[in-house]
Amino acid sequence: MKLYTYFRSSAAFRVRIALNLKGLAYDSVPVNLLKGEQQDEAYGAVNPQRRIPSLEVGGEVLIQSPAILEYLDETHPEPPLLPVGAANRAKVRAVASIIGCDIHPLNNSGTLSYLKHKLGHDQAAIDEWYAHWVRQGFDAIETLIEPGPFAFGSRVTLADIYLVPQVFNARRFNIPLDAYPKIVAVEAACAAQKAFQDAAPALQPDAA
Repeated sequence: MKLYTYFRSSAAFRVRIALNLKGLAYDSVPVNLLKGEQQDEAYGAVNPQRRIPSLEVGGEVLIQSPAILEYLDETHPEPPLLPVGAANRAKVRAVASIIGCDIHPLNNSGTLSYLKHKLGHDQAAIDEWYAHWVRQGFDAIETLIEPGPFAFGSRVTLADIYLVPQVFNARRFNIPLDAYPKIVAVEAACAAQKAFQDAAPALQPDAA
């Protein structure tokens, strides 16, 4: 497998965690988003959307982290990323969706760059924009999760895979997390797991 990644991309971070959890070896191909390497013609041939991540596997290129995570869980079902029971799975997917559909699209690097360079917002306004959407999402997640010690019980699920990268980003933007003790506890539980440790941005080959 070949993963086109950027060390601080939360979407790529999710996929790295899942690959590690399932014990799947992969080669990292860094794509520097800050330098605009995703706009290069060569990468456009890999991923027409020119976003990160992309996963090359079995002669196919898969894009969009939700689709990649679903593929990995279907083709490598152990350990499963979703719990037993339709209602339990829906709860996990809901937390993942709050992050993947509500927080992340409004706060990804492309959106923030557009706010600054196209709409002329200053950094203070952008930081407040970022914090607003994180707080809105985290307020809900703090109520929804049921730590035990992970977001929904004793096994890592898709909710943890989405939550940890988003908490990492919140810390990068200096967003106070005092109001979210359950989220912080889940982050700590995940941080003790090798799959999360090895996926951490600081340990990626393009982090230097």
